[in-house]
Amino acid sequence: MNTAGTLAEEQAARFLAARGLTIIKRNHRCRGGEIDLICRDGATLVFVEVRLRSRRTFGGAAASITPAKQRRIVLAANHYLAGKPWPSCRFDAVLLDGESIEWIRNAFEAQ
Repeated sequence: MNTAGTLAEEQAARFLAARGLTIIKRNHRCRGGEIDLICRDGATLVFVEVRLRSRRTFGGAAASITPAKQRRIVLAANHYLAGKPWPSCRFDAVLLDGESIEWIRNAFEAQ
């Protein structure tokens, strides 16, 4: 079944791949968190949150990545990284608001 979220993640994956990132994993889940896309950008491991908003009634897609959501993403990233040495990592967001798509590198920091 293709939901709007699944289609948005697929669109984001194609968008990032067209810009040189390699998709390593989709929908990494662990207890307490999830990462939509895990990519490689050169030597950097990139954890990507994909957000879709069809209306801006409650703020745009970026506004929906709350501090609590960021903590859950970081928790899942730490779970994924356990035992895997990576020289550098970052947290990006791909925002889909209606017809527009925006890629924010270093959308937030692990805290």
